[in-house]
Amino acid sequence: MPRYTIRRYTYNKAKRLGLSVKPSTNKTKKIDVYNETTGEKIASVGANGMNDYPTYIQKRGPKYAKTRRRLYRIRHEKDRQVKMSNGWLSDKLLW
Repeated sequence: MPRYTIRRYTYNKAKRLGLSVKPSTNKTKKIDVYNETTGEKIASVGANGMNDYPTYIQKRGPKYAKTRRRLYRIRHEKDRQVKMSNGWLSDKLLW
């Protein structure tokens, strides 16, 4: 499976949160998230092989991507609530 290409969308979201992202060293995840000031790794997020908001925009357009984002947020409502958890990071950086 090809490596995930981190989109500008994700880099911009990470910068606003004081984080940095790099391709994951875990082959089952998309990105590794780091604290921008300390360089400490926080988590590996995003299931490799699954699409995300910027990927849907590129492949199917913004209207379809917004629908997929809405459904993702409904499906992962409990995961997205705890700040700095894997679910929260995935929601903020990939969706």
